[in-house]
Amino acid sequence: QVQLVESGGGLVQAGGSLRLSCAASGRTVSIYRMGWFRQAPGKEREFVAAINWGGGITNYADSVKGRFTISRDNPKNTLYLQMNSLKPEDTAVYYCAARKAVLYTTREGEYDYWGQGTQVTVSS
Repeated sequence: QVQLVESGGGLVQAGGSLRLSCAASGRTVSIYRMGWFRQAPGKEREFVAAINWGGGITNYADSVKGRFTISRDNPKNTLYLQMNSLKPEDTAVYYCAARKAVLYTTREGEYDYWGQGTQVTVSS
């Protein structure tokens, strides 16, 4: 089993920045790909970004491309999401997710482990 714990959420004004962290523990050697998803009030959870084990391959949703950066520190078992130029529409609960399989996917059902989420609120 793998446990994921997010942190770093909060309230920020539009145009500001936040950095989310996700600490992984347990059987982390089984993880290949990690990602971030978000869920806004009244909406379905959606893919934000993903990264492979080595950190050299990243993928982003079009809505965050150029503003968000995903990265990982494997020795520390930590995943990050640097969010810049935040917009009110970025307001959501952000979830960290981990996948054992190698293949890239944006489908939440294909991720094996999930954190509890951290709230990000962007005021206008």
